[in-house]
Formats: sequence, structure tokens, C-alpha cells
Amino acid sequence: MDLKFLVVDDSVTMRRIVINSLRSLGYNNFVEAGDGKEALEKLTADSEINFVITDWNMPVLSGLELVKSIRSHETLSKMAILMVTTRGVKEDIIEALQARVNNYVVKPFTPQILKEKIDQIIQVA
Repeated sequence: MDLKFLVVDDSVTMRRIVINSLRSLGYNNFVEAGDGKEALEKLTADSEINFVITDWNMPVLSGLELVKSIRSHETLSKMAILMVTTRGVKEDIIEALQARVNNYVVKPFTPQILKEKIDQIIQVA
């Protein structure tokens, strides 16, 4: 499966960390967005994107709002979504899963953890 990732985080540094981790895993196709609103614009403009990695805490449109928007969008609703966030309390994880993220990673993470979560999502799809 040829994956094209949309990496969504308001931190440029964190986007670099995620992209460098993906590169180390052999993935080379990325688009970036600094918030959920920009992410939605890129998703609707680029039909090749098939995997979203998003932070939760962002201005304009949060990661959770982004997930809900994707899930309610007719053509994007089946999109693979991995949330990568500092929010590690059980209630937040449950809320994200109820919004239908495919998987959840608490920062900090290793490339290996990222690989495991991506592989789990791909196997289900």
C-alpha cells in the first residue's frame, strides 16, 4: 500500500520529528498542515492523501475537531487517522476513540511505536 501522509501539528519541530520518523521507516510521501482547518483544505484538494497523523492541541481547529470533520465528510470518512499527542489521560484517549481515530500515540514516541501503530491501522483497512 502506497501511503501519502498528511502530518498535522502547529509545531514545526514536531512535524519534523514525525516526518523524520516516517522517513526512517521508509515512507517518503508527505504533506504538512499547521492546524486542522489547513488540514481539511489540503485533504479536500489532494485525493492522494490516505493517512492523517494529527496532534490534538492546535489553534483554529483542534485535532479532535479535525477527526470529527473527517469522519462526517462523505468522501473522507474512511481516512486512516493516527492521533499523536501529549494528552495521555484515559478520558482523552476514550474521547479520541469515540471520535473514531484509528489509533493513538502519546508523545514522546519512537519510530518503532509509530511503525507499530501505522501497521495496525493498515492491517485493519
